[in-house]
Amino acid sequence: MAISGEERHAPAGGDSGGGKLWNLCRMPFRQAGGAPAPATPQSSSSGIHHSAGRYGHEAPVAGDGGAQGASAGSISSVAKSLLPARRRLRLDPANKLYFPYEPGKQVKSAIRIKNTSKSHVAFKFQTTAPKSCFMRPPGAVLAPGETVIATVFKFVEHPENNENILQKCKVKFKILSLKVKGQMEYAPELFDEQKDQAVVEKILKVVFLDINGQSPVSK
Repeated sequence: MAISGEERHAPAGGDSGGGKLWNLCRMPFRQAGGAPAPATPQSSSSGIHHSAGRYGHEAPVAGDGGAQGASAGSISSVAKSLLPARRRLRLDPANKLYFPYEPGKQVKSAIRIKNTSKSHVAFKFQTTAPKSCFMRPPGAVLAPGETVIATVFKFVEHPENNENILQKCKVKFKILSLKVKGQMEYAPELFDEQKDQAVVEKILKVVFLDINGQSPVSK
């Protein structure tokens, strides 16, 4: 008797239960509840490396902290440079120098200069009319709390034609200060060597006084 192809491959015993077992073995393995099998360590590791490679450029770099600190320091230095410099000297009078109005004569005015800082400070006198004005002393080094009285001399010229007295008052005086290391001999070269550290303390204007009534002739 001839046997068909289907009967030849049928499991032995002709049992329907054996066919079900065979089909079950051919199905892919699944966990209880139908959940897929967990990824192998190799696939999990490759996934991690892939994520790191994808987002690695966004991760912080260890050296960035120093760069940020340097940037913050530069911003701080710029901000400080924009702030007004702290005064080291106190001047009396503070804004103007008063001279008796005596045309054709050299007149003088006194100014008190005090070091109000906690360091030694050098000061220097400057004027817009060096040929007709000068100060004695022209500069000095003051210890903390030290005071000096300086005298400013000025030659008063006669007014020409109908020249206004106010035109004679365009002369201005400038007091510069410079922090120095301890007591030392004053030298004008100190300000030439450290121009960037020098501070303009005050710019003083000239006021002429009527020698008879002592009232201001100009302001």
